[in-house]
Amino acid sequence: MSGLIAIVGRPNVGKSALFNRLVGRRIAIVHDQPGVTRDRISAEAEWHGRSFTLVDTGGIGLLRGEKADDPIVAAAVQQVQIAIESATVILFVGDAREGVMPLDREVAVACARSGKPVLVVANKVDAQTHEPAAAEFAELGFDLVFPVSAIHGRGIGPLLESAVALLPSTSSAARGLRRRGAMPSSWPSSAGPTSGRVP
Repeated sequence: MSGLIAIVGRPNVGKSALFNRLVGRRIAIVHDQPGVTRDRISAEAEWHGRSFTLVDTGGIGLLRGEKADDPIVAAAVQQVQIAIESATVILFVGDAREGVMPLDREVAVACARSGKPVLVVANKVDAQTHEPAAAEFAELGFDLVFPVSAIHGRGIGPLLESAVALLPSTSSAARGLRRRGAMPSSWPSSAGPTSGRVP
């Protein structure tokens, strides 16, 4: 059993860029226009000999002009929920340049309700000087926040190490990474998680 890692988040935070980076090839469409990816896309991936299935989902939340009863929107939301329910580990992606938005909080609630281990990915941290901006995502209440740049590959190693450690053969670590109220007390400068500890 290899386990499934689901990438979720609001529209246009770089989920597809992260998916392509993690699988090592361009599969998901990357575009600045929100909502380009609305269906689940999956691929097999490997990290240091550990195989897993990676799933990219459409953004959670309505785009401008969309209505909740639109069949396409409803289908996209259902696809995200299926991915969350099927996941072994959830990568919750946000945009560090924009900070925590209201839709990010909605995503946080959906992830927390799943009871699955959640790793927060503060994407678009393209330089070390941008890392402090990612610390804002700690307020969402999850244990670890990873500052990364999916486009440039920054911070991907620590993220994958933690995600893979939570897959079935080492799933005992998952119990410690569910949502908690405490915020990390420090912010390292090495593009690692905010707690400074990789499980």
